[in-house]
Amino acid sequence: MNIRSAKFVKSAVKPEHYPDSKLPEVAFAGRSNVGKSSLINRLLNRKKLVRTSRTPGCTQTINFFEINKEIMFVDLPGYGYAKVSKEARKKWGPMVEAYLTRRETLKLVVVILDIRRTPSPDDLNLVSWLVSRKIPYLVVLTKADKLKRHKQKQQKTLIAATLGIDEEDISLFSAKTGQGKEELWEKLLSYCSVLDFPTRLQTIDHFTE
Repeated sequence: MNIRSAKFVKSAVKPEHYPDSKLPEVAFAGRSNVGKSSLINRLLNRKKLVRTSRTPGCTQTINFFEINKEIMFVDLPGYGYAKVSKEARKKWGPMVEAYLTRRETLKLVVVILDIRRTPSPDDLNLVSWLVSRKIPYLVVLTKADKLKRHKQKQQKTLIAATLGIDEEDISLFSAKTGQGKEELWEKLLSYCSVLDFPTRLQTIDHFTE
């Protein structure tokens, strides 16, 4: 993917604050400190477009980025960080749910997991909630460079089994080395042009913050 332009558009907390745009949108979701911002920056060949932080729970708004004037990336607040105040967590759940259910231009949610960890209850609930609402999603395992190739394969198999999906439906990614970057771009662009909802998962529970 040739990135000609990438710019921050705005932050939002309510539907009335969303950009007035008809561009297809890809949203990125995952636990706090899973490497979400680093993944987006690597995809866009930028180092600091999306703010990264060693402190989990840094992103507290829905942030919109316009790419090549053709597609919008949407950075959602991370979930599952206990030290974030209860008041903040209560606000994030409805804020994210409103975006995911009401944004007509949303084409895909990229669910980001750490390849070194098995999916948490929050991760499972998110995926199940997306399935129940028939929202297309794609699972990406970040920090692949932290494991040797054979261990990457083992973890991919384990995570696929935990989620109940085929291994081919999971992408590996490393923001450090760029592993999986081109493959992921191909998938993102295909979802933005053709809506093909994966139906292998079964509903487990409603996603809550």
